[in-house]
Amino acid sequence: MFQKDLFKGKRILVTGGGTGLGKAMSAKYLQLGADLYICGRRKSVLDECADEMMKGYGGNVKTISCDIKVPEAIEDMINEIWSDGPLTGLVNNAAGNFISRTEDLSPRAFNAISNIVFNGTFYTTNIIGKRWLKEKIKGSIISILTTWVYSSGPFTVPSAMSKSGLATMTKSLAAEWGNRGIRLNAIAPGPFPTKGAWDRLAPGNKGEEI
Repeated sequence: MFQKDLFKGKRILVTGGGTGLGKAMSAKYLQLGADLYICGRRKSVLDECADEMMKGYGGNVKTISCDIKVPEAIEDMINEIWSDGPLTGLVNNAAGNFISRTEDLSPRAFNAISNIVFNGTFYTTNIIGKRWLKEKIKGSIISILTTWVYSSGPFTVPSAMSKSGLATMTKSLAAEWGNRGIRLNAIAPGPFPTKGAWDRLAPGNKGEEI
């Protein structure tokens, strides 16, 4: 379907790239020739994923432990990546979610999701975007949304609110940065079975029933 070297010469960072959808997207980028960076909080998971992908597809995958809730950690990660050369693409995939009645949410529980999905994604986007603008580099950013951005997200309000904010961020920055060579897009996949998502959102055999 795709030309084998479609992403040859591209340097792409996938946040949350060691599991689930992030892992699947990372593998395809690698298969199509990209130099790949994946980040997350668990280095051992990232390293295992990288080894698996390189055994399957060859290529180059670098893993970086980074908590995107912390802007300074993102700056350190980007400095490390830029020491090899600038990125050309970013996939904002890192996220978190759980089921809860909204009236039962504490501020801490709300922030556990919004600090990753909303704040962390903006921090990562802005830090990389500023470098591209300063260095006059053309880049592309894809953010992963959810279908409830367009419908509703009962019992997942922190995620639904945060993902809706990312949809607006995408449109706003596409207008603001587009004429300077930075493209922004977002996609909203429907539900699909991954262990992390199903354990939190559809425990037991509920995922299969869905």
